[in-house]
Amino acid sequence: MKYELVSGLETHVELATNTKIFCSCTTEFGGDQNTHCCPICIGLPGTLPKLNQKVVDYAIMAGLATNCEISPISKMDRKNYCYPDLPKAYQISQYDMPLCKNGYIELSNGRKIGITRIHIEEDAGKLVHQRGNTYVDYNRGGVPLIEIVSEPDIRSVEEAREYVEKLQMIMRYIGVSDCKMQEGSLRCDVNISLRPVGQKEFGTRTEIKNMNSFTFMEKAMKYEISRQADLLDSGQPVVQETLRYIVEEDRTESMRGKEDANDYRYFREPDLVTIEVPAEKVEKFRAALPELPDPKRHRYIEQLGLPEPDANLLVKYRKVAEFFEAASDGVKNPKNVANCIIGQIFRRVENEAQKEAFEISIPPEYLRDLVLLLDSGKIKMNLLKSTLEKMLDSGKPASEFISENDLAGIDPDTLKTLCTQALEQNPNAVSDYLGGKEKALKSLLGHVMKNSRGRADAMEAEQLLIALIRS
Repeated sequence: MKYELVSGLETHVELATNTKIFCSCTTEFGGDQNTHCCPICIGLPGTLPKLNQKVVDYAIMAGLATNCEISPISKMDRKNYCYPDLPKAYQISQYDMPLCKNGYIELSNGRKIGITRIHIEEDAGKLVHQRGNTYVDYNRGGVPLIEIVSEPDIRSVEEAREYVEKLQMIMRYIGVSDCKMQEGSLRCDVNISLRPVGQKEFGTRTEIKNMNSFTFMEKAMKYEISRQADLLDSGQPVVQETLRYIVEEDRTESMRGKEDANDYRYFREPDLVTIEVPAEKVEKFRAALPELPDPKRHRYIEQLGLPEPDANLLVKYRKVAEFFEAASDGVKNPKNVANCIIGQIFRRVENEAQKEAFEISIPPEYLRDLVLLLDSGKIKMNLLKSTLEKMLDSGKPASEFISENDLAGIDPDTLKTLCTQALEQNPNAVSDYLGGKEKALKSLLGHVMKNSRGRADAMEAEQLLIALIRS
């Protein structure tokens, strides 16, 4: 039987505040165990929480960036459960009156994945399992989170990945989180059920907890889809339960039965006041939002004439996009700037963290000035590329490496002389080309470009080489 996937994600995003949600402890990642916590973090009797205003502000920004309605009135609730990572035996979260609701993320296929709600809450501590013992590190306890809960609108593993990737980009663009999955500042709980194609009723769902890698999320989803399909095909029921993904064995395993909301015995947090968000404050945040990835991508394609793959690469990282726009200001063809970034510069900033930081040796103005020389015809692409490499090595502007002689270009007689020399000094390459080896022409062209120090026009030189060979 053919089955359709029905999936929804609960995405936890750690907010980039300096202090925790209810106290003044640092949110800095790392540090010795249990050194970033205080009596409020670990829930000692007699302590009282005080809500961090920045947490509310960041959550509003996240809601606006994901097309949510912002609730004028919301409140905090206690979510009760007994587990070692929460020493006070409850988590302060939001239940029936979340701060944001009814939003969506639009995928590249045009489908909109609904966002039921975005609420604020505190993170729990971390359990460390070593040699049969379990230790608790409360440094992470009280770090502010937003939980972004999607509708069960996801119908494929690919859609799930794109949805989370877009959330990650948006949160980074608006500056509310670094969303480093390897540090746990973005992680997902994935709900999965299957139903026969054409059936309207949902199947029984399972939840895979704490996915902090796109690759592992995809593998876990594929395994769980296959596992549930095998159960259904054999007439066995799918049990509603919470699962963990075992990376080494590429499989899921049961952690516990899946809880429902009534299992948590939610009630209003008595130690915190109601959250009121005036309409004028919402509009202030809306006006302050930066241009988001999707509108920026469309502008790059439609107004700047970039190919879609190039636009996707530039938009993915906010600092790369900002560098590109500053370097493109006033140039005739922004694609030349894009080619420099995606080609030569990206070779030097290979991983995601480096591209996110995008700390390179030259400011965008240096690249813009170099491309303007290309626009004016004063230099050719080969000289641009070789000069850019020197600029990136040294951090110096193009004027340090391009002389007046370089800017003068090459007259036709000099170009003919260089081409003739290339043919005379490389007879084997000439024979190979006449024998049908097209690559031999590139070798001859390289000789011309080297001897001209990149000043020759590559297309003109190639055409002249062919004419001289055939003459």
